[in-house]
Amino acid sequence: MVDQRVDATRSRAGKVAARLTPDIEEAAYGLFRRRPLSSAGRRIAPPLVLLLAPGAFLTGLLVCAPATTLSVLVAWLYFYIAAISGVRLAAALFPPRPAPRRDIPDDDLPMISVIVALYQESEVVAGLCAALRRSNYPRAKLDVILVLEADDAATLEAARPAARRAGFRVLVAPHGEPRTKPRALNYALQAARGDLVAVYDAEDAPHPYQLRAAAGSFAADEALGVVQAPLGWYNGAENWLTRQFSLEYAAQFHALLPLFARFGAPLPLGGTSNVFRRSALEAVGGWDPFNVTEDADLGFRLARNGWRAGIIAPGTGEEAPIHLSSWIGQRSRWLKGHLVTWLVQLRRPGELWTATGPLGFATLQLTLLANVFSALVQAPGLALWVAGCISIGLGVAGPLTALGVGLGLFAWLSALACLAAGARRAGVQVRWLDLVSVNAYWLCQLPAAWRALKELRLRPYVWVKTRHGISSRRREAPHESAHDVELDGAERRPVRSGRLARQPAE
Repeated sequence: MVDQRVDATRSRAGKVAARLTPDIEEAAYGLFRRRPLSSAGRRIAPPLVLLLAPGAFLTGLLVCAPATTLSVLVAWLYFYIAAISGVRLAAALFPPRPAPRRDIPDDDLPMISVIVALYQESEVVAGLCAALRRSNYPRAKLDVILVLEADDAATLEAARPAARRAGFRVLVAPHGEPRTKPRALNYALQAARGDLVAVYDAEDAPHPYQLRAAAGSFAADEALGVVQAPLGWYNGAENWLTRQFSLEYAAQFHALLPLFARFGAPLPLGGTSNVFRRSALEAVGGWDPFNVTEDADLGFRLARNGWRAGIIAPGTGEEAPIHLSSWIGQRSRWLKGHLVTWLVQLRRPGELWTATGPLGFATLQLTLLANVFSALVQAPGLALWVAGCISIGLGVAGPLTALGVGLGLFAWLSALACLAAGARRAGVQVRWLDLVSVNAYWLCQLPAAWRALKELRLRPYVWVKTRHGISSRRREAPHESAHDVELDGAERRPVRSGRLARQPAE
């Protein structure tokens, strides 16, 4: 019996030692080698089952009855738009319901590792360390890892003294491909010490109670694999573009994701302020280095393996792009990654349906595919809607045209309702001019979508870097007043995590 305990102790010591000596090959290719169908590293193509069956059906129908074929296609299009619009309306009507949580004394809190992947972020790394130092999680149980690329000398020079002052670790990932954020995250995960793993971005300012709230949620639900904190922009009022981005993020993180979490659906995670149960993260193979929206992909992989996802109330402030060119570059990466994730998840559609049920399968279509679809059809859809209104006015519109005009109006109103509800919950001030001009913002997605489609064919793994530290606004964290949050982080009443404090970064 003593020998068995000794062997078990040696085994655990070996695992800890392995974590402290990361393997860059494992970080880059581990998922691809063990689960090739779950990785975007394998050739990306639409599954044949999605092409052959509908293609054969439509071809036969087109030969036999062209008019019926057109009607069927239009009916499916209308149904899909109605479904997307219905989800947005439901998101506006159902209030957020954060994951249950249990209060944990400091001595019983688990060790949590915070990983931040940095590349060309020398301007903001000091502010990042200051923001992370404001966390009220016990310092002895907080393991912060800044992982950098070997050739990023400027960020290394800025990060090492800032991390030393804060008591954080700096980890340098060796040169290799693909050079993506998920590869760096996998590398740092091997050296992490925590039972929980949190991910932040370089420009983030998380709420001080966020990590404690996450730990309480994991303690309350053993099947919980990940929690997502709401994201917002601390420079959201800087110009028209950032105000529109603030409305979009408010709808996403205070309306849509809470709706999916309420009904137990998979969450297309945001790229930051995710906190994972380490055992769940390792069980599904970590992040996919070949997917440029590794967060959304991981949310569905966790669901396929039986893990639940939840949301927590304390949020994170980020820096929104202030120039359209930067916004288009970032959006093209998101759309490319969403399409890649959709294709990867549908390599085995039957397995996806069995593992997540019809709700999970539908969520994939109503989130990732809907994002790409909306970006591509926004401009032609608006033109057709205007033409339909004109034809109705001239009295020459048929039933399908009239139905399409009504459906377009419903889609627009449901989107505005979702934006308004999300903004109200997030504490974002809404200007009527911003709501009136939201169509112009949506139209900006078209060039980003075309760029995403081009890159999907030519450069599927290229990561378009968004430059940070250029906003004139100071880094701020979502703030709650003292009467909203107790000293141990337990909320006495539901909080509006999007309310921003006017507190400067240290």
